[in-house]
Amino acid sequence: MKGTNLGEFEELVLLIIGVLQDNAYGAAIMQEVENQTGRNPSVGAVHSSLNRLMEKGFIKSHYGESTKARRGRRKVFYMLTAAGRSALVKTRELRNSLFSLIPNISMQ
Repeated sequence: MKGTNLGEFEELVLLIIGVLQDNAYGAAIMQEVENQTGRNPSVGAVHSSLNRLMEKGFIKSHYGESTKARRGRRKVFYMLTAAGRSALVKTRELRNSLFSLIPNISMQ
């Protein structure tokens, strides 16, 4: 497994995969990033992040069924691994810990 630090966009993609659950595939991930953040990520940015997250062992993928609508191509679906869930928990704990050290900031 490669280094376990998450970049900001990798963290966002990992969170979105957790949100989408069984419907986490490339186009749906891109759409959800836009819905949640207002950002319009490129296909390349999303796929680069997905590849890095797979190298780190935070996600795994599997192919869905081919469809006529997709001209016989199959979607690649992504899911969190135990290491991915752990990385998200650790990131949240670190952020919460750091926020608690900032004077005069309310964590509501």
